[in-house]
Amino acid sequence: MRDVRFILIFGVILAVAAALLQSGVVLTFLMMSLYAVLLAQSWNILGGYGGQLSFGHALFFGVGAYVQAIAQLSWGWNPWLALPVAVLGGVVAGLVVGLLTFRGGLKGSYFALVTLAFAEVARIIAVSVPFTGGGVGLMVPLHTGAANLQFGSRRGYVYLLLVFVMAALFVTAWLRHSRFGAYLQAVRDNESAARAIGVDPVRVKLGAIVLSAAFMSVAGACYVQMFQYIDAGIAFGSTISIEALVGVIVGGVGTLWGPVLGAAVLYALGEVTRNLFGELPGISMVIYGVVLVVIVMFLPRGISGMGLSVRRVFSRQLAPDAANGNPSTQSSVGKRKEKVRV
Repeated sequence: MRDVRFILIFGVILAVAAALLQSGVVLTFLMMSLYAVLLAQSWNILGGYGGQLSFGHALFFGVGAYVQAIAQLSWGWNPWLALPVAVLGGVVAGLVVGLLTFRGGLKGSYFALVTLAFAEVARIIAVSVPFTGGGVGLMVPLHTGAANLQFGSRRGYVYLLLVFVMAALFVTAWLRHSRFGAYLQAVRDNESAARAIGVDPVRVKLGAIVLSAAFMSVAGACYVQMFQYIDAGIAFGSTISIEALVGVIVGGVGTLWGPVLGAAVLYALGEVTRNLFGELPGISMVIYGVVLVVIVMFLPRGISGMGLSVRRVFSRQLAPDAANGNPSTQSSVGKRKEKVRV
């Protein structure tokens, strides 16, 4: 399958690049870009292919991050053993949210607002209870070594994130060609029509939110291992949800490679902004807002659909010229008609 070949080529290129690169700055850029891609691709599974717009994906990120940290600090588990438990925590959170919302028939803006409320409630709880460290957060001790899922250089984290990004890409490619993916896209396009042909919308959307939550919780667990710290503001704050959402919209909603392009472009733009304006408070959110407005206005299909958007703009401009008697347009139309007659 073509998608599988492209994903494998993508993985090989990045793996070779990470092996050859010696600059810590470039490796950090590659690591954080892959982290942003993982966030975006996680949201894309539910929001892009499932059509369920979530404003609270930070809930799944935060659950994965806190389970990863608590398993090491309170239970004394090895990080590799804690990782699948963190994913399980995110899956359970996804099931809870899905059962409460999808069975209640919530969708569209109602679903988006409810997910935002879930994330905010989780943030308040995390600040209030002692086992999360309260407002101080949790600091994971540094024990460098692959056995502890903590690497001495950014290269190790690049490989780790690359594996999960490729897994998310494979799942997304599967959604494009599988029967479940067809059901999911049918529910997205017309839920009533999908139900009429025997598709169970609740079951299909539950499957999508579970997959999305699993990869989002993986991103949270990786964040803890990369930075050895987590608190309620980072874990359940709106920044994570916005970063995941905007990356998909900029790259292309419901596409395989759109989130990859969008997340990488946004992270690069954020780095350039920080270098130009320093640590000016809120500047990254301002840039995200401006980019989002520009994309929605001029490239509604995102960066990945730029060619189609440009062709449509030119076709709209040529149509009025032909109708108004533009000589060049009329001559070209006439020539095409003559060719057809011949």
